[in-house]
Parts: sequence; C-alpha cells; structure tokens
Amino acid sequence: MATTLDSDVTKPSVTEPGDGPADTTDPNERASSVTPNPGPEALLVGTVNAVKPLPKRAAVKRDEKKDRIETYTAVRPDGTEITISRNLETGETTVK
Repeated sequence: MATTLDSDVTKPSVTEPGDGPADTTDPNERASSVTPNPGPEALLVGTVNAVKPLPKRAAVKRDEKKDRIETYTAVRPDGTEITISRNLETGETTVK
C-alpha cells in the first residue's frame, strides 16, 4: 500500500508505519501542515491527519538541450562494463 496525503483532518492518519505525517510516495505531491481537528475515531486510534495536499506545481518550461549530463563507466559484479548517464537537471539516470 502506498502512502498518500489525505485532506480529512478529523480521521486517523493514513500513513504507512514508519512514514511521517507529510510523507507520500508521489514525487509531485506536496503537503502543508494544518491544525488537526480529531474526531471520535481519530481519538480512539490515537493518530490524526495534520497535513493537507497542496496544489500540484505547474511544469516548468525549459530547454532540454541545455541539460547537464554526467556520464561515467562502472563495472558490474560480473565484470561487465556499463555506462551510466545522469541528467543533473531532472535526476533521471540511465544504464547502458
């Protein structure tokens, strides 16, 4: 089960064990702390949601031709040489 943000501040927290209240597995989801208002169910369980999702950020227009790419070779445990490329702007990594 994936951790997601929930906007109901009266119910128990929906985070997975080990996750913090603003954790989410969606890299585009953002959170803001709010004052919780625990309902009876949340008081019984002992946890309450205290963050709300923020609107998603608009995609930034950029010139991909200007991306900085670092490329290097590495050796796998089996001795195979591979080339790793990492886009420093987006974080995308490829292995060839």
